[in-house]
Amino acid sequence: MRWTTLVEPRELAEHLRDPALAIVDCRYNLDQEEWGAQEFSKSHIPGAVYAHLARDLAGPKTGRNGRHPLPDAVALRATFSRFGIDGGMQVVAYDQDTGMYASRLWWLLRWMGHDAVAVLDGGFAKWIAEGRPTASGPVDDRPRPARAFTGGPREGWTLTADEVAAVMRAPDWRLVDARAPERYRGETEPLDKVAGHIPGAANHFFKWNLDDRGTFRTPDEIRTRLRERVGDVAPEHIVSYCGSGVTACHNLLALEHAGLHGAKLYPGSWSEWSSDPERPKEKS
Repeated sequence: MRWTTLVEPRELAEHLRDPALAIVDCRYNLDQEEWGAQEFSKSHIPGAVYAHLARDLAGPKTGRNGRHPLPDAVALRATFSRFGIDGGMQVVAYDQDTGMYASRLWWLLRWMGHDAVAVLDGGFAKWIAEGRPTASGPVDDRPRPARAFTGGPREGWTLTADEVAAVMRAPDWRLVDARAPERYRGETEPLDKVAGHIPGAANHFFKWNLDDRGTFRTPDEIRTRLRERVGDVAPEHIVSYCGSGVTACHNLLALEHAGLHGAKLYPGSWSEWSSDPERPKEKS
């Protein structure tokens, strides 16, 4: 059992009783923040613990560091330890369907040095559609004892706003915006005060990584679509961002799934970038 990008429900179901498996439910709704925890209490994959995006997978907000800033290393180590994760655990993250929230946990664990983590392809929706087993119970039930997670942030995996500004127009770098096209173009902005995108950024909407069934496209399909949007830029010179650093991780997962390694995350994303009136913005 060694999954590092995606895992199918069938594969996960075969290992539910494995003591070296940690399952984390990341279901969430931006418009109703407690929805995921409520759904978890009703029904979840057996053995799962619940991770709340705003409380467990994001740090404190200052008003200028984005809507879902990264937690610091100390807080993340405590969270992962509480989830029963240490260096010997295989982790599987899932959310309601697309992987947009589960990919945030996937990236955070990898950033903290833990590579044995994968996202359940198709999420809880596919798990249910295939008739897989479920359990119920409150989010504070812990099916695994706490463990000592000791990882730390890997260098070079993130860019600050100043570092983004330094590379945004460089021909050998490419910023990739994971938001919907209408948000990228600045036609609408439902979450942040300013509409538009970072100058020079290309748009690759994270849902383009999925097929009509809501599961990830093949590596070849993703490579082709990304090449159309990004060009021939080296993967390690791709910087993924979105509104708040969440769906940007979906694009990073897609890149890894496609065998394109080394892309970076701009964690503050548009919500941080647009909070400074001095930073340039584009609409198109």
